[in-house]
Amino acid sequence: MSAFYERAGPRWYNIPAHRPFAEDLARGLFEALSPLGPEALADAVVLTPTRRGARALADAFIKASGGRAVLPPQMRPLGDLEAGEPPFEPGDLALDLPAAIEPLKRRFELTRLVAELEPLLPGGFATASAALELADALGRFLDGLQIEEVEVGDRLAGLVDAELAEHWQVSRLFLETALKAWPRRLEALGVVDVSERRVRLLRRLAERWTAAPPEGVLVAAGSTGTAKATRDLLIAVAQAPRGCVVLPGLDQDLADKAWAKVDLQHPQGALRRLLDRAGIGKDEVALWPASIRAESAGRWRRRIVNEALRPAEETADWLQVIAALRKEGAKDGVDPIAEGLKGLSLVSAGNAEEAATAAALLLREVLETPDRTAALVTPDQVLARRVTAKLARWGVVPDSSVGESLAGCRCGALAGLAARAAVDPVDPVTLLGLLKHPFTRLGDAEDLERAALRGPRARSWDELKVRLSKKAPQALPLAERLEAIVASLAWTGELDSPAQAARRTAAAMEALAAGGEGELWAGHGGEAMARLLGALVQDGDDLPQVTPRGFADLLGRLMEGEMVRTGGATHPRLRILGAIEARLVRADRLVVAGLEEGVWPGGAPLDPFLSRPMREALDLPSPERRIGLAAHDFAQAACAPEVILLHTERREGAPSVKSRWLWRLETLARGAGLEIPGRPEVLAWARGLDEPGAYRPAKRPAPRPPVADRPRELAVTRIESLTRDPYAVWARDILRLYPVNRPDEAADARARGTAIHAAFERFAEAYPAELPAGAAAAFAGLYLEELEKAGLPHEAMAREAALAAEAAEWVAELEHERRDGRAIHVELKGERTIQAPAGPFKVTARADRIEVTAEGFGHIIDYKTGKAPSKKEVATGFSPQLTLTAAILQAGGFPELGPLAPGDLTYLEITGRKPAGKVETRAAAGDESAEAAAKALVGLAELVGRFDDPAQPYLSRVAPQFVKARVSDYDHLARVFEWSTSGEEGEE
Repeated sequence: MSAFYERAGPRWYNIPAHRPFAEDLARGLFEALSPLGPEALADAVVLTPTRRGARALADAFIKASGGRAVLPPQMRPLGDLEAGEPPFEPGDLALDLPAAIEPLKRRFELTRLVAELEPLLPGGFATASAALELADALGRFLDGLQIEEVEVGDRLAGLVDAELAEHWQVSRLFLETALKAWPRRLEALGVVDVSERRVRLLRRLAERWTAAPPEGVLVAAGSTGTAKATRDLLIAVAQAPRGCVVLPGLDQDLADKAWAKVDLQHPQGALRRLLDRAGIGKDEVALWPASIRAESAGRWRRRIVNEALRPAEETADWLQVIAALRKEGAKDGVDPIAEGLKGLSLVSAGNAEEAATAAALLLREVLETPDRTAALVTPDQVLARRVTAKLARWGVVPDSSVGESLAGCRCGALAGLAARAAVDPVDPVTLLGLLKHPFTRLGDAEDLERAALRGPRARSWDELKVRLSKKAPQALPLAERLEAIVASLAWTGELDSPAQAARRTAAAMEALAAGGEGELWAGHGGEAMARLLGALVQDGDDLPQVTPRGFADLLGRLMEGEMVRTGGATHPRLRILGAIEARLVRADRLVVAGLEEGVWPGGAPLDPFLSRPMREALDLPSPERRIGLAAHDFAQAACAPEVILLHTERREGAPSVKSRWLWRLETLARGAGLEIPGRPEVLAWARGLDEPGAYRPAKRPAPRPPVADRPRELAVTRIESLTRDPYAVWARDILRLYPVNRPDEAADARARGTAIHAAFERFAEAYPAELPAGAAAAFAGLYLEELEKAGLPHEAMAREAALAAEAAEWVAELEHERRDGRAIHVELKGERTIQAPAGPFKVTARADRIEVTAEGFGHIIDYKTGKAPSKKEVATGFSPQLTLTAAILQAGGFPELGPLAPGDLTYLEITGRKPAGKVETRAAAGDESAEAAAKALVGLAELVGRFDDPAQPYLSRVAPQFVKARVSDYDHLARVFEWSTSGEEGEE
């Protein structure tokens, strides 16, 4: 067999989609050139689309040589052409070309340009972040012009007529001005855009190789020639004396009628444009010598994938196509559709989390077989990062091309926290993020957290330090160090330059990390963050001035746009690839994920400047071209020997739509009376990964602690808990598990309850006898003061002030009525001991208010800002607070008062609404209240006696009728939802 380069030129070859591209390419080159000596292979030049493709090809040469050491060809990615490197020695191509502008520098300069052009935009833009967003869009527009080699000239003026919306008129004027200003700015800087420089290099190389073709072996492999300059370079390579172009996955079986209708959205669209430009018919493209194999399954897989993705106009005769395929396969005694579906399977996960787990399990499974390889192919970077995190549970780090955004790195996270601290210096969540960041070296923050950063937020550092001085004075030095660092981030005025803000941010980060081992700026993330902040310091003065919030948004957008490839040691048999990178890479198992509309294919990017007709008039590519390229990459991946297609049924809580390509494959299979095989066991693995064994819902918890450990003293409010939810008593009063407030917890109903109690107490102490003339105003002032102390945010105080005014009027009238000859006592403590089977038991009470009359009655009042317990709840013992307090009062349990007959047992509901308050009496003074107290005492003795039995469990929620009305802090610990909805087994 003659060598591939001995065929008459131009030479165009094809490696079918079902063949491993890199392996076939390497084997073909090795078999043709190695007999000529080691120098023949080493002198060859191979152009690949990406760097990863070049690395995959280098690995393939090792396999092609049988593991022997070889000198591989000179391999270069087309997207990274620079002078001084093969095949461009001695580098004269770029001698007169300016250097490429740095990407960050370009973003800053474009943002500065957008800021200068702000007067052209109606209303301007609100923030520097918005200017950066518009600058990024302008950058994409300029890239499109440069890659497509479009000369705009005066064509923009003709795109917009008077009938179009004013928006397009503004866009035209903005773009015309920017297109004049940007080249001048680049010339002043002595640089050019990266895309423009790359196109110039490709053009010069194509012109040189056309005029003086290289005599050595020259191969361009894996490119679809999307850009015009790339297409012309490929044509020059194909015409070289020993040159050739190797195409990826050209469908040479596609009928001529269908080929004529291949459009931008079709997988073959880019290849058709390339061949049309070269003047080559698809029948003139030869099969790459090393790809001539007789594998039936791979050939039929390629056929059915290509048929499924044929132009939409040609899908009406699918039944005839299926019949023709089966007739063709009958010669070999196989069903082509069934044969093509072998090795192809479909997994439909319920949500993104389940999809990531399933993908990780499919990759991990491959490692059980020695030497097998696997790869995840997806354009969904979020899914790729989730899979990487899932694999970490087995200590496996895949070779991932995705990386992560700088905002997700540890150094980036610290920078974001520091920027947000300048916006809200006492935000508890931000302060906790700074204190607990792995780079922070300020000291142990547990005391500071518990005493000052949980619960309702402090409004200032002074208030925060007052809290600390009362609860955790030992944490004051730490708070002062943190305050000094946060204060260093403060703006001196309303606006400042991003450069100054970046300096303050970097200084604060170093202050937080002082005393560490220098890890702040180390590693890929630290280096990238240092470059970003350094660029802001150097060039940020030219950006629009920012507020603290504006800088935080600007920094966040800049970090999101910077990707960090972590590198390091990775597993040699697992890879995570983007769609383009997978074109040349093949593994024993491919997991093809992200098959939802809007993901693969992705949605069309928004262009704030031009409409679709305008882009077409400027000869710029339409969004559909991206769909065609994505379709080609999908077809390449789907033709691998073992492919698992992974679809997610719901994304971000909403139903997803299957990718059009997956839908077409399923439709074609159903037309043949078949289905794509499923992998139900994979979803079972995913769902059972953290739940080994069969699912068994939790039973109602029933702890039985020793009687010696059971409480011998409880408050009347805890007696109510023991009646309704004994489990809560076990958790709080026996295990001592106290709920911890959340950081920045909203001060709502609990704050109002605390404030109303404190206001009544202070009001009674301030005016024990006669009320002042402005009693309502005085009470309202006390109530609002206590709401502020309880942490109610300022924005809620206006509403609360209106409610407080209404409530205070009602309270003033109530006090005038009730103070006639009564002695008012507030917040008194009382207790009473009863005998129980396990020994004495003490019940305690803290009475909100007791009014003593001359007749010897003690009227007991409890304040409520919500709904008071009903009369039935009180009578049945489910709310024994007032009745047990009456029993304590009757026995002289309040030392300040002595024995008193129980008076009215009353709840005061104070809401401030209509009506502003209610007096809810549950038992009247005299026999009714005495009987209620006696009944409560008997009930208490029975309750305590029951729990003095070691066999009595502390069950959860024994009064289910109150589940919705009363929420316990321990319901999650008792797993109430699980056992209450799944039923219970056995006896309670």
